[in-house]
Amino acid sequence: MVKAIQTDAAPQAIGPYSQAIDLGDLVFVSGQIPINPATGEIEEGIENQTAQVMKNIQSILTEAKLTFANVAKFTIYITNMDDFAKINEVYAKFLTEPYPARATVEVSKLPKGVGIEMDVIAKR
Repeated sequence: MVKAIQTDAAPQAIGPYSQAIDLGDLVFVSGQIPINPATGEIEEGIENQTAQVMKNIQSILTEAKLTFANVAKFTIYITNMDDFAKINEVYAKFLTEPYPARATVEVSKLPKGVGIEMDVIAKR
C-alpha cells in the first residue's frame, strides 16, 4: 500500500505531490530544493543550498524512521556543473561509506531559480 510521508521539518510540497512515498521496503523522497522550512526562504550560495537540501532530505528520512545509511540512490540536479566540487564537499559531510549510488546532471532551470535539487530512493 502506498503511504505518504509528511513532516513540517521539511518544506511543504509546492505542487500536487507528496514529500515522500513509503512503499514498505522502499521510500521515494521527492525532489527537495533549498527552502528553509523555518523561514520559507531560499538559502543563498551553492554550499548553503546543498546543505539545506541535505537537511530537508534528512528530515523526511527521519519522519520515515530512516537515515542516510538507508539511501540507495541520489539524483542531483544542478544548474551549473562548475559547482560540482563545492556540492561534493558539502554532500560528503552528511554521508558515510558505503556511499549511495548517484547521478548528477546539469539542467537549464530549477523551481524558484535555485541552483540544486535532489531526490532519493531509500530501502528499509
